[in-house]
Amino acid sequence: MNRIRILLVDDHAVVRNGYRRLLDAEPDLLVVGEAARADEANEVMLRCQPDVAVVDLSLRGSSGFEAIRGMLARRAELKVLVLSMHEEAGHITQALRCGALGYLSKHCEPDEVIDAIRRVAGGKRVFSAEIAQIIACQAAAGDGAFDHLTPREFEVLRMLVRGESSQAIASSMQLSPKTILNYLSLIRQKLGVDNDFKLLHLAARHGLLTLDPAACA
Repeated sequence: MNRIRILLVDDHAVVRNGYRRLLDAEPDLLVVGEAARADEANEVMLRCQPDVAVVDLSLRGSSGFEAIRGMLARRAELKVLVLSMHEEAGHITQALRCGALGYLSKHCEPDEVIDAIRRVAGGKRVFSAEIAQIIACQAAAGDGAFDHLTPREFEVLRMLVRGESSQAIASSMQLSPKTILNYLSLIRQKLGVDNDFKLLHLAARHGLLTLDPAACA
C-alpha cells in the first residue's frame, strides 16, 4: 500500500513532533519532512516530494501564506491543508486564494486531522466545523472586508497590524522598503482608509488583532 507522504510546516518543534507521532501511527500515512519557515518548507518539499503539506499560518520569520505560494509554485500537484489557530474570515479566504484545499482549526480533534489529510490527498476540500461556520456566515452577510486584497497585500497588512515596521516587513518578505510602502498605500486605498490608525481599527473590527473594545467604539 502506498502511504500518503506528508510535510509538516509549523514553527513549534513540539507541535511537529506531536503530529509526526500521531500521523506515523497510521498505516497509510507517513511524515517525510518538517519545516519551521517558508524558505525551509520550499527546500524540504523539493527534497522529500510530499503528497500533502500540513501548514500553520504563523511561521518563524515568515508566514504560511508565503510557504503555500512557494511550495505550489514549485510543485503544482501538492495538496495543502492549513492547520491554524487563526479562525478569522480574512485568514481563511487568503489561505484558499493561495491554493490551500482545506482549513482546520487547531481546536479540532486528532481524528479530524487524520481524516482531513486523507480527503485532501484525494483532492477534496475540507473544513473543520468552526471554519465552515465562519465561511457560511461571511457568505450570508456578504461582509468580506479584505476580499479585494491579494494574498500578498493581506500578508503585508497582517504583519503591519502585528506591529512590524515597514523595514521589518520588507526584510521578512525579501522586498524593498519602497515596495512595502507602495503596498501599504494600495491597501489603504482598497480598504477606504487614509491613515494607519483607521487601518488598525478596521483590522480590529474584523478580527486581525485584538484591541480594548472601548478603543474601537
